[in-house]
Amino acid sequence: MREIVADSNLVAYCGLYCGSCRSYLKGRCPGCHENARATWCGVRRCCQERGYASCADCRDHADPNGCRQFNNVISKVMSLVFNSNRPACVLKIREVGLADYAALMARRRRQSLPRRGGGA
Repeated sequence: MREIVADSNLVAYCGLYCGSCRSYLKGRCPGCHENARATWCGVRRCCQERGYASCADCRDHADPNGCRQFNNVISKVMSLVFNSNRPACVLKIREVGLADYAALMARRRRQSLPRRGGGA
């Protein structure tokens, strides 16, 4: 099993932190940026087309929830199932930068900021 490390390359396009994901840690997933099979993900495709490291680079929407690629039915279901708060993750990346965000998530050993509380 891999060790949780702070690596800005492991921040997914949508703001989740792949470096703390069980699938990544067990070697079953290479992480969002390297996962060639994730062609189904509209967020990933959008960020790649625009040359963004993550949705935090996009200035079209001050609130990521205003983006239809980012805020859709699948993301809402996943948010409930995994108690994830991708919008808070994107806003945190904008606030502290990619490297500090990766360090924060690795230190917390979390893939996402929680939906309620604990975002700071």
